[in-house]
Amino acid sequence: MDPRRLFSADRQRRLIVVYMLGVNVVALLFAAGYVVLVSTFEGVDVTYIEALLVVVESFTTTGYGEASRQWTSPIVQIYLILMMIVGVALIFTALPVFAGPYVENRLSTRPPAAVHGFEDHVVLAGFTSRGQSLIDELQARDRPYLVIEPDGDRASDLYKDGVPVIHGEPDDEQTLENACVHDARALIADIDDGTNASIALIARALDDVPVITFVEDDETARYHRYAGATEAFIPKTLIADGLAKKVTAGVTPELDDAVVIDEDFDVVELPVQAGSELEGVTVRGSGIRERTGTNLIGAWFRGEFVSPPPPQERIDAQTILVAAGREDQLEALKELTLSERRQRREGHVIIGGYGKVGSTVAERLDEADVETVVVDIRDAEGVDVVGDVTEDEVLVEAGIGEASMVILATSDDTEEVFGTLVARDVAPEVEIIARADATESVKKLYLAGADYVLAVATVAGRMLASTVLNEEVISFDKAVELVRVDCGSLAGKSLGGADIRARTGVTVVAVERDGESITDLGPEFTIREGDMLIVAGTDDDVNRFANLAD
Repeated sequence: MDPRRLFSADRQRRLIVVYMLGVNVVALLFAAGYVVLVSTFEGVDVTYIEALLVVVESFTTTGYGEASRQWTSPIVQIYLILMMIVGVALIFTALPVFAGPYVENRLSTRPPAAVHGFEDHVVLAGFTSRGQSLIDELQARDRPYLVIEPDGDRASDLYKDGVPVIHGEPDDEQTLENACVHDARALIADIDDGTNASIALIARALDDVPVITFVEDDETARYHRYAGATEAFIPKTLIADGLAKKVTAGVTPELDDAVVIDEDFDVVELPVQAGSELEGVTVRGSGIRERTGTNLIGAWFRGEFVSPPPPQERIDAQTILVAAGREDQLEALKELTLSERRQRREGHVIIGGYGKVGSTVAERLDEADVETVVVDIRDAEGVDVVGDVTEDEVLVEAGIGEASMVILATSDDTEEVFGTLVARDVAPEVEIIARADATESVKKLYLAGADYVLAVATVAGRMLASTVLNEEVISFDKAVELVRVDCGSLAGKSLGGADIRARTGVTVVAVERDGESITDLGPEFTIREGDMLIVAGTDDDVNRFANLAD
């Protein structure tokens, strides 16, 4: 075995320091001996500095020059030979063993196998898009984290990108100890169902650190809890439920998917449909506030969230309005976003993809007596049309001309984008709802023509952040995050004076005080100690607000 592998980076540094101190001590002793021997056997007086120069020349084998003429005594000559042997041993043998690995580690792009000194950090076993969403949350709050990556190439890429990472098998006890799991705030297992359960078992034996695992279904989640998982998340089920809710919410004026903040105060996302009253008008020209009484928190314009919406911005069929108000006010606003053509389309719902998300959506819609046609590349029970959802003839066979909605639930974001383009071309009036694995795919899907997009990574990241950071996320499956947060350092300030929206991008929707919700908020409203603020905004906006309130 290469002896360099025996030492961790920290131990190497300590050994190098000890080694250099030892070399200096040996050199100083040799210099003192040289002064005595030359004086005794050669009758020549030399200074200690001159003697030290001879020792350094011996150690480095650079030559002696004029001093060599003084050495006629065999005793002195043997002493010089000994110095050269010791110097060669120290400089040309020991130094590469200790300093070589240190220099190699400093220049190498290979990640370490262990770290030291980490505490109150979050350990992510495996690196996925949902883990990246959590990392974004942690970085925004300046919280430490560490990734355990079993794939060597992937670990090296992360290491080069500046991600704190170690390379090792996450279900190995030594690897978890190398990640300082004893001092961790939480351990996130995100490899696969079997490995995640194994990680939970080992972590439970090591320490009482909270373990959060990702699973595919309820049955597997139960086994993960048996193994020791504190939480077992099933984000795909939540995504499927969110997609299913959009089916009825998209064609009826009732607020089926509103988030209830108070008994008579809700927050809702409302996609603007092609052919509705609001399509093509500016925010100022829409008269939303005057016509409905709702408070327009913000709006998504082709994948970009803006709060507050610029008065001159034009609303189109890819706009999603985020509004707060009483139920009757929000229902009035929804009437403005609906297209009469869409409402008259009472046909079936096409589900593209029959994996975990697609099958769960089909199950939920079947329970709601909604007619569905399932399209999948595999011929399996429950699949009505076998074929590629990105091919127009397959969508035609599925009856897209008479369908009220298309739900794209494949597991490939590229396929989702292409399927959206094809569906929009074949049936311009059909409503398209899509799922995305990665957050960066959301904007592409909106640009491709999707009416609503739900990202698995975003939902999972919110679930993790809520658990790990002890935040109360009110709704996971919304494009905009709704969070209940302690007012913190904002106590004593007015909303106008704190300038929260301009500084962070979030909107304070309501304030909970002494068990009551206050929704009539103006710039003069003063925040008190102990108030809980309900804020709405993108994940980045909410992260900025969390830092402001600390």
